Amino acid sequence: MASTVKRILVGKPIASADLEHQRIRKLIALPVFSSDAISSTAYATGEILAVTAVGGSSLALGLSKLVPIAAVVAVLLVIVVISYRQTIFAYPSGGGSYIVSRENLGEYPSILAAASLLIDYILTVAVSISAGVEAIISINQNLANERVLICLGLIALITLANLRGLRESGGLFAPPTYLYIVMVVLLLGVAAWKGMHGNLGHIDYASTAGFREDHLEREIGGNLTLFLLLKGFSSGAVALSGVEAISNGVPAFKKNESKNAAATMTWMGIILGTLFFGTAVLAHHVRPVPSSTKTAIAQMGEQVFGRGVLFFILQISTAAILTLAANTAYADFPRLAQLIARDGYLPRQFKNFGDRLVFSNGIIVLAAASSALIIIFGGVTTALIPLYAVGVFTAFTLSQAGMVRHHLKLREKNWQFGVGVNATGTVATFGVTLIVAISKFTSGAWVPIVLIPPIMYVFIRIKKHYTRVSTSLAVTPEIVRKQAVELTTVVLVGRIHKGVLRAVEYAKSLRSQHLVALYVANDEAAAREMERQWEEFGMDIPLEIVSSPYRELVEPVLKYIEDLDSRWEHDTITVVIPEFVVTRWYQQALHNQTALRLKGALLFREGIVVTSVPYLTDGDEALEHAQRVRESGMVIHADNEAHQSTDGHGH
Repeated sequence: MASTVKRILVGKPIASADLEHQRIRKLIALPVFSSDAISSTAYATGEILAVTAVGGSSLALGLSKLVPIAAVVAVLLVIVVISYRQTIFAYPSGGGSYIVSRENLGEYPSILAAASLLIDYILTVAVSISAGVEAIISINQNLANERVLICLGLIALITLANLRGLRESGGLFAPPTYLYIVMVVLLLGVAAWKGMHGNLGHIDYASTAGFREDHLEREIGGNLTLFLLLKGFSSGAVALSGVEAISNGVPAFKKNESKNAAATMTWMGIILGTLFFGTAVLAHHVRPVPSSTKTAIAQMGEQVFGRGVLFFILQISTAAILTLAANTAYADFPRLAQLIARDGYLPRQFKNFGDRLVFSNGIIVLAAASSALIIIFGGVTTALIPLYAVGVFTAFTLSQAGMVRHHLKLREKNWQFGVGVNATGTVATFGVTLIVAISKFTSGAWVPIVLIPPIMYVFIRIKKHYTRVSTSLAVTPEIVRKQAVELTTVVLVGRIHKGVLRAVEYAKSLRSQHLVALYVANDEAAAREMERQWEEFGMDIPLEIVSSPYRELVEPVLKYIEDLDSRWEHDTITVVIPEFVVTRWYQQALHNQTALRLKGALLFREGIVVTSVPYLTDGDEALEHAQRVRESGMVIHADNEAHQSTDGHGH
């Protein structure tokens, strides 16, 4: 049943040989890797106003700083896009900031970039989903109380779509992205036409539910401090989140990968810059009000289009792209985790392809982590945004600095231009990192700042573990030689049954130097009864009995193995455990899993091999066998069975 459900939800497995056919073309790659960056235009302007207008004392003062802040962010965008285009050609294997830092700055900067990016992608999902749900609530405010539940449902849907494969999820998510781009361009075009004819007008405060009336009642004057200005800039800088995604996913593009990825990066920069700056200019003219229930883009759409069909299409497309912007993280988080795991800093499970040639483990971990954030912060975008930009710009800074080192080392054609761009970018993005960390520290930026060092520590511990295991398993030509192994085999028995007989025959086939059967007795009566059965059934291997007056099983077995080790000189002890297997999974609950406990206890003992000999049981067959036993007169009495474990290899 589980397999059937998985096939229905995820689809049929894709062969490894078909990996090349799963690559995506530029038209699909743009929404897959850029939906996060492009979608930020739907909330970045509102986030700037939420700080500069509500945080200050005048909406007019906040609006007056909106366009200059947007211009600075746009310049920063140009620098970052040019830099990442260079990264794409220099490191076509993908990995972005992590690979650039690893190759040019060393171990600690690279894992700092890795930790920052992983946190960024988790926050990308949480912020995108919460912003999408806010857009949905702007359409129907009756859904406000179900915010968290809707967020979790959308995460589940996007997770499922991505488990079906990059190509399939890309085809699904492309139309909403392009629809949003068309609608915002149409919004800006209609607004420009109305502005030229004097029909644009301002938004009426009274018609905007949830607006901060206490802060907006004064239209002139006010005091917008440098701190609030920088805080507003840091809120607008989230528009750059997701810009690095294309450089991380270069191998997902069709050939020529670097050329296609660079072209997609350029188009993403043009679209993002145009939409972000355009909406900032429009906001300056129509004066949207920071509101807890209606987004700035919704207010501007209503002012320009009215509450007609175009307004609702804009809102639907906005909700769709904000929600599906999480797909950028789903495309990049698993790929980045795979690279980090390949270098030994994450569990190796992250390297494994799933049935659909996607890194399923990374997708599932991303979904779980982002869902936890949604629950903790109640799905409120404004509460999540301050956590966002620290990781983004930390990774930007390390990537820029790494590319400076790259150009200085290789001195390729036009390397001076590259050094100039990347050096400027390093200073600029590092400055933004400091601004975000300081201005939003108390609002939540402290969370990633506090989380990144422990994550780096975990990376280092995982790396040390893999290094230690690799060293301990390493061999030299001197070690690779045939060595005689003296084998001692111990068969653990409870009562005599078919499983025990099969285990004894298997143990005999091992041709051990020493072969014994071991029975753990709770009392003398049980010991005598087992000796009688052993003799009656003519078992031809020695039986040894150890006493367990306190009804323990694992400890007496371990002590016996230790005594055996000192009694006979040998290299390996094989412990054979008869284990019957029930035919239905729910029947496992009726048995005490003694074999599992024994295997767990023996697993960490060097020089011990644990072998389970399974015997498949069937209810009807077992009843028929019991009837034949009763008819033959060979009955093992119930009072003796009371001393045995229910799965036949205990005591």
